[in-house]
Amino acid sequence: MWTEERLDTLLTNPSSALIEDMKKITGDIMILGAGGKMGPTLSLLAKRACESAGITKRIIAVSRFSDPIVKKLLSDHQIEMISADLLEPGAIASLPKVENIIYMAGKKFGTNGNEYQTWAMNATVPSHVMEHFKDSRIVVFSTGNIYPKVAIYSGGATEETHPEPVGEYAMSSLSRERIFEYGANTYGTKLAIYRLNYAVDLRYGVLYDIAENIMNDRPISLESPCFNCIWQGDANEVAIRLLLHADSSVFRLNVTGPETIGVKETALKLAKKLGKEVSFVGEESSTAYLNNASKMTELFGYPTVSINTLIDWQAEWILSGGRSLGKPTHFEERKGNF
Repeated sequence: MWTEERLDTLLTNPSSALIEDMKKITGDIMILGAGGKMGPTLSLLAKRACESAGITKRIIAVSRFSDPIVKKLLSDHQIEMISADLLEPGAIASLPKVENIIYMAGKKFGTNGNEYQTWAMNATVPSHVMEHFKDSRIVVFSTGNIYPKVAIYSGGATEETHPEPVGEYAMSSLSRERIFEYGANTYGTKLAIYRLNYAVDLRYGVLYDIAENIMNDRPISLESPCFNCIWQGDANEVAIRLLLHADSSVFRLNVTGPETIGVKETALKLAKKLGKEVSFVGEESSTAYLNNASKMTELFGYPTVSINTLIDWQAEWILSGGRSLGKPTHFEERKGNF
């Protein structure tokens, strides 16, 4: 029922809105950090949108490309690749200058014990990128972890909520935003900040994490009782279309699904579909990391894949033996330890 090819096709089928917006985006597009969880399908989505629009652009994917599966996917679809370690001296300065940058590079997991590497990736690299691409439009990937935890019935933090990062990952992520903001204010760089939590691609995500715990008879923590998530195909479309909203005044956008989704309810649904029992640990808190996506839905419409469909797909993917990226979200983490 599910194959990698089918999943990647679903994730990279451009909507009519993206195709029309791609016609309005002038210049080529470079994706920095394109070898991560979202970058490969975002690169392919951009290329397919150009093809559907009947226009020609360079779609340039930049990464170390340590995963051969990612490298093959991009190569098979004739995506232009530049292999580079952005932490290496001179790597960023050697990149061709293009009009549009989608900045996805960053480090989260493995921060504890290697905090200096997280700060180098999340704070040092942006300063070099900002200097080299100061004349470009830039969409900067960030995270909802920069916000404080909010009441579970609040509707989530909005773009106007003052950041209160907890832990060095969240602090360094806010640092990344501030460095790019400095460039916007100093050079007039057109900038959009994209605050995500969480994308679902079936090979990883909150739903995968819950399902995997159920399959392995591990109890589900209820300490963070709810979450937001969004189909990765929709999240990638927003990232590309957001190039048209980049501005020197700095445009900020929460990117996630519109629903506040209960962990317990979701686990019970997944367990039933997986044919497994589920157990729970911990007391439900009155707060969680939640983002309000009303601004996103006003601009770009509601996500095309509902949470119920995502739950169905996730169970089917697991039961069909679908591959895992081995990159848990740690959505249940409340103290910023990654």
